[in-house]
Amino acid sequence: MKKNIWILLDNRIGSRHQAEGIADCLDKTRFTITEKTLEYNRWAALPNFIRGTTLLGLVSESKNTISAPYPDIVLSPTRRTAPIARYIKKKHPETKLVQLGHIGRTGIKDFTFIFAPEHDKNKFNAPNIHYTVGCPHFVTREKLDSAYQKWHDKFSTLPHPVTAVIIGGAIKKHPFSLENAEQLALAVKSLKKKEGGSLLITTSRRTGTAAEEKIMSTLNAFPHYAYLWGTKDENPYLGFLACADNIVVTGDSVSMCSEATATGKTLRIFTGSDWLTPKHLRFVQSLCSKGYAADIANEDYTRQQPPDTPLNTAQEIAAVIATL
Repeated sequence: MKKNIWILLDNRIGSRHQAEGIADCLDKTRFTITEKTLEYNRWAALPNFIRGTTLLGLVSESKNTISAPYPDIVLSPTRRTAPIARYIKKKHPETKLVQLGHIGRTGIKDFTFIFAPEHDKNKFNAPNIHYTVGCPHFVTREKLDSAYQKWHDKFSTLPHPVTAVIIGGAIKKHPFSLENAEQLALAVKSLKKKEGGSLLITTSRRTGTAAEEKIMSTLNAFPHYAYLWGTKDENPYLGFLACADNIVVTGDSVSMCSEATATGKTLRIFTGSDWLTPKHLRFVQSLCSKGYAADIANEDYTRQQPPDTPLNTAQEIAAVIATL
């Protein structure tokens, strides 16, 4: 008999991608997967020790979707969805709860497994907390193959090696300065002078107009295709990952770095100066120490090679869920 899994999803795109990536790796002959899309009200901002095992923080329409018959397993991808998972456990004690990320000490005994990234090891530990390298993501070999077929002709005139440059930007209380934008651009310029070829460049909302202009003014001389923030055309992000020969990504986004590791290609990460938090730096170090990436500021370009196998944290977590 198939087991029923509910995936609790909200409006946080990164968390949705993590949960959906795990769902993609589950055997559909063994599991029936139901996505519960949740909307919050202002009470969702309350800390979890106040929300407890209630549906406090959900709008009425979302509350109505959390009702019997309850599932065998609940996948909760964010701190905000943890109280809802615990509410289901209270109503149906046989339900197994799987949580992504640290949620604090409140109610952790209710969860069968909590999967937290390795760079959060400095927080408290518990027997049901399991640490992973990076975070789960939605990038699979099948999606990359499909994206390659879709975008290859678009980029076919660019000389090889093609380097995808995936640029994030500001994080909480840490702006992406013009100095860091210039450092990134000069590092990519140095790489392309050594290996030749071309660029696939994309920026985000967090990059900022001034930083974007600084980067493009330095890299415009190289053959390139750019998809900059605000462009209305279809986003070629997966196409960039699929068609590039190697990848440069900024270290401000755990999701972007983790997605890049799924390609199995040479990955270089830009960390900049006085920008990334200690948590981000620990994350980059964990990827570099295990051979999945190199810091673009420190590596020997002639020695950095692709990893033996792509990193797929979603698959690892799905394999554990399959044992429940």
